[in-house]
Amino acid sequence: MISYTIEEINTILQGKLVGNTKQRITGVDQLKNAKSDQITFIRSVKFARLWETSSASAAIVNESLDIEPGSDRAFIMVKNADFAMSKLLEIFRLKDPVFDIDIHPTAVVDKSVIIGAGSKIGAGCYVGKDVVLGDGVVLYPNVTVFDDSVIGNNTVIWSGTVIRERSKIGSDCIFHNNVSIGADGFGYLPCADGRGLMKIPHIGNVVIGNGVEIGANSCIDRAKFSSTILGDGCKIDNLVQIGHNCVLGRFCIMAGSSGLAGSVTLGDGVVIGGSASIKDHTTIHSGATVAAGSGVMNDVPAGKTVLGYPACDSREMLKQWVTLRKLSK
Repeated sequence: MISYTIEEINTILQGKLVGNTKQRITGVDQLKNAKSDQITFIRSVKFARLWETSSASAAIVNESLDIEPGSDRAFIMVKNADFAMSKLLEIFRLKDPVFDIDIHPTAVVDKSVIIGAGSKIGAGCYVGKDVVLGDGVVLYPNVTVFDDSVIGNNTVIWSGTVIRERSKIGSDCIFHNNVSIGADGFGYLPCADGRGLMKIPHIGNVVIGNGVEIGANSCIDRAKFSSTILGDGCKIDNLVQIGHNCVLGRFCIMAGSSGLAGSVTLGDGVVIGGSASIKDHTTIHSGATVAAGSGVMNDVPAGKTVLGYPACDSREMLKQWVTLRKLSK
């Protein structure tokens, strides 16, 4: 088990050490659960009052807080406790599963596949014709990559993920378990005779930039024509749906269970809250935020925050809610 002295941790975080403890630190946990050999963090006054009853021997604390560690306990004072904690979690992070051999004998890899230096393919994987894997790509067991797809350097794809044909994936991406890339978009028309529905072919693909992370069980559908596109640095949570022909700019965030219908455009730095739904053919401009649970029916201007169902300016929606509450009384 790895452990650090409080002085060693402070050297890593470059904070100001207040108080001291001889207890070696073996892990990290939240205030109410932390044990004596763990460090926790305090970002606001709300959490500061829990310190007295916490068993933790040390804490990372925002330097704006006026709080003392107490006997045989220590604080590392920093400008931003969240950033510091993120840095600390990295040194306690468990190692990823180990590959005993680079390409497992049960993997099915077409002879036309190009495999970059240091790439690894786990048990039960399928890699189809003319796929290109860059350097340092990791396919964990039971990943499927269909024909003519390209995966950039150092991208990690976890078990159960399926990447359909002709997908283009950038470098330094992470796809968690059971991600679906490039399935058919959802498109149907009534049959001419009025009996049933006719499926619309989707002949496009998915293009994903560099540094994109996609959470477990999320789906990015292929385009009807052209490409569904996710820009560099986008972060997609679990259980997210991105419909055909959507285009996301750089560094967009989509929280869990949110969804984009077909042909939605997001500018750079757009934030979509959990369970929010975006109507097809709408544009949410750069820097806008859609609050959790909202339903967007119209375009959203740059930098605007919208809320509600249907979504409108957040301040206007809050006024409406206050008025309704008064009427109910």
